[in-house]
Amino acid sequence: MIFAWLAGFMSAIAILTGIPFLKFATGLGAISAVIILVFKDTIMGFVASIQVSINDMVRIGDWITFEKYGADGDVIEINLATVKVQNFDKTITTIPTYALISDSFKNWRGMQASGGRRIKRALLIKLDSVHYLTKEEVDSLKNINLISAYIEKRENDINDYNQEHNINKELLLNGRNLTNVGVFRKYIEAYLEQHPAINKEMMIMARQLAPTTQGIPLEIYAFSSDKRWQNYEYIMSDIFDHLIAAVPFFSLELFELPSNSSFIKK
Repeated sequence: MIFAWLAGFMSAIAILTGIPFLKFATGLGAISAVIILVFKDTIMGFVASIQVSINDMVRIGDWITFEKYGADGDVIEINLATVKVQNFDKTITTIPTYALISDSFKNWRGMQASGGRRIKRALLIKLDSVHYLTKEEVDSLKNINLISAYIEKRENDINDYNQEHNINKELLLNGRNLTNVGVFRKYIEAYLEQHPAINKEMMIMARQLAPTTQGIPLEIYAFSSDKRWQNYEYIMSDIFDHLIAAVPFFSLELFELPSNSSFIKK
């Protein structure tokens, strides 16, 4: 119908002006090409602004990250041709409006509207510090309040299994055993579950990633209840301050590249 109405409109103008339809269409096409060339950015911006508005991609006040243009801050203005972003260092970045539909960017509105802000960071555990726990080490770890009940239950389950299957426990490798890294992972989860700044309604997980040349990554995956940037950083720092200090209690070591002080004899 659009093409039919357009053809009819052009035919009517051609008849009224006395210009042959073919010449009229050719001339109109040439004029349109010139207009599109001259007003290319304006037309693209106009179309993009409509799409941005209809799809609700960006609003004034949204925090967006657009690495291609070096933008990381709040949107303060959206117009036909450009979008202005005030970065966190108070500089202003201007982005072409059509770039919002042609390139990839990150809008943090979903995080701000959710119940928490994600914490996703790992501790790198040295491989040679991982081992099976001896009876003495297990008894020592029972003094840690957060995991004492867990260790008691796991120890009873493991002993029952080993006795039932007549396992020779003179060698720790035989049968089922507790490991220091496994108990530490459980401690991390217990610590996060009782931390007052963690959203208990969202996922809380401490997981082991694939080993790397820098050790075994133990990744913390949780969500802070406070989404404000400054408070979020305080919460994450507080959690990792505690966990880094807790690592030696499980006879584990963190990976660290050697520094000059590592070669000084004491």
